[in-house]
Amino acid sequence: MTQNLKLLPAHERPRERLVAQGAAALQDAELLAILLGTGVRGTNAVELGRALLQKFGGLSGLARCTVAELAGQRGIGPAKAVQLAAAFGLGARFARGEAESARLDSPAAIYGLLQAEMRLLSRECLRVVLLNAQLRLQRVVEVSSGTVNETVAHPRDVLQPVIQQGAYAFALVHNHPSGQADPSEADRRFTVRLAEAASLLQVKLVDHVIIGAPSPGRSGYFSFREAGLL
Repeated sequence: MTQNLKLLPAHERPRERLVAQGAAALQDAELLAILLGTGVRGTNAVELGRALLQKFGGLSGLARCTVAELAGQRGIGPAKAVQLAAAFGLGARFARGEAESARLDSPAAIYGLLQAEMRLLSRECLRVVLLNAQLRLQRVVEVSSGTVNETVAHPRDVLQPVIQQGAYAFALVHNHPSGQADPSEADRRFTVRLAEAASLLQVKLVDHVIIGAPSPGRSGYFSFREAGLL
């Protein structure tokens, strides 16, 4: 039987538990309940959060939803949809901000810079990470956005911002919305062509990193450099 959260003892309510124990002590559904504020008739906010997570396959699937998709769910509506989208957006920006000051001299560092926001994308997106001589971030430029399983670009599209911004080096990053980071044959061919073009222009291609989703025993990304393909 559904129980109104207001009738629970204070130490069992999500808001009070967050104040007393911190966010880490709460389950995903409880954190969502705080953002949602209220449930609907017959379903409290925690149960509503749990239902959303189940429907969309967890937080990553829920975070990929557009505001319109969220607003169309039972018990959400436009106002709560905007609140959820804003919360996911802030989380992604925080993760990127933490990585921006680091040297981007490893695939793990490059992955850390963009994984939080690019794992939320429902379509493949290709971005160029421009680096200075110390291999620190200058700028991130989006080159193309494609379908759910393909993005289309030419090496000149990648190299144009590299030359225009006077970058010392660059990394290429794209996501696989499926969560599987293994490169396709098209990914491999494109990387070879790009490396050849970069060499001709005497700019350094640090790596091509494909962002997927972490799983037991797997890091969540594929690095062409680590795999010996660059």
